[in-house]
Amino acid sequence: MAAVVDRVFPAADGSAPWWLPSGNAQTIWPALFARRFDGAAPAFRRERWSAPDGDFIDVDFLADTAPGVPPRTAPLLVLFHGLEGSSASHYAQAFAGRARARGWHFALPHFRGCSGELNLAPRAYHSGDFEEIGWLLERLRAQHGRPVFAVGVSLGGNALLRWAEEAGDSAAATACAVCAISSPIDLTASGHAITRGFNRQVYNRMFLRTMKPKALAKLAQHPGLFDRARLLAARDLYEFDDVFTAPLHGFRNAEDYWARGSAKPHLERIRIPALVLNARNDPFVPAACLPQSHEVGRHVTLWQPAQGGHVGFPRGAFPGEVLSLPEAVMSWVQSMACV
Repeated sequence: MAAVVDRVFPAADGSAPWWLPSGNAQTIWPALFARRFDGAAPAFRRERWSAPDGDFIDVDFLADTAPGVPPRTAPLLVLFHGLEGSSASHYAQAFAGRARARGWHFALPHFRGCSGELNLAPRAYHSGDFEEIGWLLERLRAQHGRPVFAVGVSLGGNALLRWAEEAGDSAAATACAVCAISSPIDLTASGHAITRGFNRQVYNRMFLRTMKPKALAKLAQHPGLFDRARLLAARDLYEFDDVFTAPLHGFRNAEDYWARGSAKPHLERIRIPALVLNARNDPFVPAACLPQSHEVGRHVTLWQPAQGGHVGFPRGAFPGEVLSLPEAVMSWVQSMACV
């Protein structure tokens, strides 16, 4: 049976700033205004890797460290970003900053189309993309050596868990631990939640504002790839996934994609330490869909604080900071004897 963490996450149960009382406030404010790092912004160097299908992946590595350059034996933190994220995302900068402070290596592979340049192949990325996660981790493991551990945020966390589930016992040869933060591990529940009420007006529109132009650019690259009229008519993520994400990645439709891509039904298959962290006031990962201890295997630790929002977990006086999130996650990794 899984371990259920009974201690409180630093930003939960009364520790979140009083002026950020709701899940939406704890999601939006940290992404826009909270302090992300100590000192100067983390600097990155970029490598472009050729993917197995002839496409490319851009990987950003932490270029500056404190103090000095981490030794070869220092841990490598691999961060997989969320939907439409990048190394510029607030959580990416927070994790890079904490890695720098601890003297760890840090790498962020961009999902296809998220590094600022349209990818080449007739595909993009999706929440169940465990094959992509697998080859990226294997290459990073070969390039860096051990110990390597991986953190996935939102979409990236679900895909990371799907990799650990599919890899089973073999995952330990590549990564010593994984962590999923605010991940929609029940894609159907989250997919419907984001199309309702405030979520539909704010988050749904925000994602489509960048996803639809990228999809149209992909259609210009590969004429006939999908139905342009249906794409233009899409008003929520369900309709977008139904016309674009699902068919481009081998799924019958949005329902098939959400069902087959969800990590929740297969958590008992994970054979390396895995932390699944979800705030219970996350606006579009409903608390009712979160797994319970009897639904996962013994390698999985469930951490479900009352507050935090979606990839927010703010703390401190105005304007707040998000440094407690990476600090807590990296401390958990150390407690697993991975480093």
